Amino acid sequence: MTETGKIIAVLGGAGHEGAGLAARWAKAGHKVVIGSRDPARAAEAAATLAAQSGGDVRGANNEEAAAAAEIVVLAVPYAAQAALAQAVRPHLEGKILIDVTVPLVPPKVARVQLPQGGSAVEALQKQLGAGVRVVAAFQNVSAHQLADLAHAVECDVLVSGDDEAARETVCGLARDIGMRAWVAGPLANSAAAEALTSVLIFINKRYKVAQGAGLRITGIPDAP
Repeated sequence: MTETGKIIAVLGGAGHEGAGLAARWAKAGHKVVIGSRDPARAAEAAATLAAQSGGDVRGANNEEAAAAAEIVVLAVPYAAQAALAQAVRPHLEGKILIDVTVPLVPPKVARVQLPQGGSAVEALQKQLGAGVRVVAAFQNVSAHQLADLAHAVECDVLVSGDDEAARETVCGLARDIGMRAWVAGPLANSAAAEALTSVLIFINKRYKVAQGAGLRITGIPDAP
């Protein structure tokens, strides 16, 4: 694990993807704050995740969670991404914001539909400004695999961002939960990971992959 446990706010931590990440970070020794519009729902989700992980998990509303954390994770549907990030913007200055958002457009979620200009996460960085270090990661990781704490997640993590130190921090957080992480370049490259999610959804349906297909990067000697 990283040298000291961090305080990580997971906004959308009551959802499937956010809950899986929160539980695994708590199990690894980090302190996790679940954020939600409904504090009661956040507290209920936090109690469940604390029991599952044996870790330190508590609930709060989104603003309180973001204010309390060193690192903030945005794990909400694309339709809620920009508005929520803007709502907690006063609490993000100088912090790392890990955006897990994928621009899926129901009902055709198995078809790539990137926003105009490419990456949804890069657009968010422009909206929030340089004071927030936005990093894109975990878009291609199956929520089903994350939820099963007894098993390792069979998927590598692609980490994109314009701040090198922030990227390395996020790679460390991925490794803390037993996953291999790779720096995949600037934030603009997150468009590739966003698009790959729809590809993986199609593969899951076509080949009936119950736990969710994942990505592996091969050919690198001494891979972490």
